[in-house]
Amino acid sequence: MSVSAPSERQPKAVSQEFPGQEWASVNSPEEHGLSADVREKVDTMLDGLPSTSFMAVAGGEVLYTYGDVSEVSYLASTRKSILSMLFGKAVEEGKIDLDLTMADLNIDEDHGLLPIEKTATLRDLLISSSGVYHRPGSPGSNTKNIPERGSKKPGDYFHYNNWDFNVLGAAFEQLTGRSVFKAFEEDFAGPMGLQDFDPSRQRMMGYEGASRYLAYHFFLSGRDMARLALSMVRNGRWKDEQIIPAEWVAESTCIRVPADKMNESEKSRIAGYSYLWWIPVVPKNTPEWEGAFVAAGHFGQFILAMPTLDMVFVNRRAIPDDLAIARNDGSFKEELPAVTMEQFLSVADQFITAKLGTR
Repeated sequence: MSVSAPSERQPKAVSQEFPGQEWASVNSPEEHGLSADVREKVDTMLDGLPSTSFMAVAGGEVLYTYGDVSEVSYLASTRKSILSMLFGKAVEEGKIDLDLTMADLNIDEDHGLLPIEKTATLRDLLISSSGVYHRPGSPGSNTKNIPERGSKKPGDYFHYNNWDFNVLGAAFEQLTGRSVFKAFEEDFAGPMGLQDFDPSRQRMMGYEGASRYLAYHFFLSGRDMARLALSMVRNGRWKDEQIIPAEWVAESTCIRVPADKMNESEKSRIAGYSYLWWIPVVPKNTPEWEGAFVAAGHFGQFILAMPTLDMVFVNRRAIPDDLAIARNDGSFKEELPAVTMEQFLSVADQFITAKLGTR
């Protein structure tokens, strides 16, 4: 496995604290800069957003919560970053070769993929640059300026298309012999002690007849999402177990597509895209953002992991299951109030600035 991330991107100091059956709370929030004034400001910011819950973790303990962090709901595209995490062990074990092509895997569609599309590799799909512009089997893609079929060489052009992400799930299952959901249960939910995980809530969803490949959708709680993020902040470790290969954590969270090549998916405060993770800009006056990575889902489902500070932030905008299902089968097309990436990061800024002020 190649490692592209420089060594300085690794956590500077890793705490030994991990949540047990329940999360422990920080004894002295003031030591992290969380004064009454900062807490009030954050409360006010979240009150003004459609966020239903928010959680900040420092040193493996709960620093702050807003709303019900145990509420289980739809993750939307945050699911993609979880799949990236699952890929790590399979790549290390040699079950998945990222240079396998669609032709190698016999990936095709009812009306056929073009010869050039069949040359796309799993690595191309991980950076949303497959060059395959077949209609995806689920909503959530960039629908602006979709290139013509066969017009782009795989690996050369970024276009955020759910076809890539859904096929990655199918390829994972083909090559590992496990469903995405079973792998998640065995590799993550069990070892990390996820408190609210319900296997029956996880489901494949999508349009009828659009594509052979549907979306693998997760329904998780905010506090369980924080456990997943903590493992990534800790270089793939959970207590004494290496849940995700450390090399994969580094490789999957460094910029593969810079912001100026992300076309219509360019976002404020995002410097680029990695293997299904968004990479934030590192401000000159805040180098602590170095090595950070973000998972993002529609309506406001976010995870921010900051290894240099050993901190995790999670935002949820809960969506009822019936609406999530209806959105994915195309029967519900209304846009609900949502939390943007910039709004989420602005809330996280309050904690980061406060913590840095204690140094």
